[in-house]
Amino acid sequence: MIEQKIVELFAEIGLGNVELPIVSIPGGYLHRMYKVHAGGKPYAVKHLNPLIMKRPDAETNFKEAEKLENIIEEAGIQIVPALRFAGRKMLLVDRDFFYVFNWVNGHSTDCPHLTENQCFLAGSILGRIHALDPKKGVKAETEESRIDFERYIRQAKKTDHALFLPLSENEELLRCAEEELNKARKRLPDIVCISDEDMDPKNVLWDNGQPFVIDLECLAYGNPVSHALQLSLQWSGAASCDIELRHIGAFFDGYHREFDSGFREYDKVFGLAYTWLEWLEYNMKRSLGDCIDEKEKELGTIEAINTMKRIRCLYENESEIKNVLARL
Repeated sequence: MIEQKIVELFAEIGLGNVELPIVSIPGGYLHRMYKVHAGGKPYAVKHLNPLIMKRPDAETNFKEAEKLENIIEEAGIQIVPALRFAGRKMLLVDRDFFYVFNWVNGHSTDCPHLTENQCFLAGSILGRIHALDPKKGVKAETEESRIDFERYIRQAKKTDHALFLPLSENEELLRCAEEELNKARKRLPDIVCISDEDMDPKNVLWDNGQPFVIDLECLAYGNPVSHALQLSLQWSGAASCDIELRHIGAFFDGYHREFDSGFREYDKVFGLAYTWLEWLEYNMKRSLGDCIDEKEKELGTIEAINTMKRIRCLYENESEIKNVLARL
């Protein structure tokens, strides 16, 4: 069904006849990606998650991200922007939304294989983005996290769901993490910038040593301190629970070369690392049935369990990470 819609889409936007079969690209956690050959060229096509697109503010948020993507592209920062057709980037085919990109012959690098130089370059890119339009004296809109873990545990217990045991075992840790997250958000300085909080290692492709940022749909104005801390931990290996402390410093070395908010007390806002709780809740919902199909439901279960492992890893390494952050 999606294959036919992509064929219709390419005919409509004039990219030529699609060569079948269309290849699904693994790795997307929210949306689904495909490699499409048409007119003798390869393209990447992103099919936006229909449930996300039903949210009242979804299209508005994507349109805002598109505007910020244009600003970043015009600044010469190496990104892979969505292609524009008849003035539009977001393309609609029978209630399904798509983005089309030029294909990049690069590859992402997972954390065990990242180098300090790659972390430095990633930090530099984030710093360049944050330096484009910083607004001091403006407070980022961050809601207090209030996740009803008890309700999710009850729901999982009713169906003997795979999440019941890990949620029960980690409930106290998750509540403590949420408390630390809320405390840290109150300590953030009043400043916002254009930011890409989704710029983790899987969303940077490397081609001959050069980085290209992909998946820019999360672009928005946000607090640079929060995003710099979270992404430094992602680039140090937090997502795979294999943290390389040197990479945190390398990331911030690159970041501060390009942008300096003046904030230095990153060790005092370590609780921001637990922003993973928001990803956990999203995946708990998917795992417990708020999803488009069984494939997404299974992904939700896997990611919810993995995210709890990441939160525990951060908790267990808190002292060492804070020591690195205190030396910035």
